[in-house]
Amino acid sequence: MDISNPAVFGNAELLRLYIGRRVQALIQVFSYDDENQIVVKGYPPISLTNFVEVIGIADGVKSIKAEIWTNFGDSIDTHTYNQLCQLANGEFKHLFV
Repeated sequence: MDISNPAVFGNAELLRLYIGRRVQALIQVFSYDDENQIVVKGYPPISLTNFVEVIGIADGVKSIKAEIWTNFGDSIDTHTYNQLCQLANGEFKHLFV
């Protein structure tokens, strides 16, 4: 595991804080516009599941240039993931970055 350039946990709400930095975000693959939509640039694997984690550079308020794509399956508890993002960017930030 490369720890020289760690990725911060992010979601659509927090991405704006990390423009230009390496981020890790769980996204749900959609084909329509949503106010919390994140545009992911790059070359995904041939088949994507409903939920995908991407690691890459936040290059805009709602945009990530992905380096790594990981399928996370067709269902996941997004509420718990968002809570993790809040903890990783708040009181327990020192444990994650």
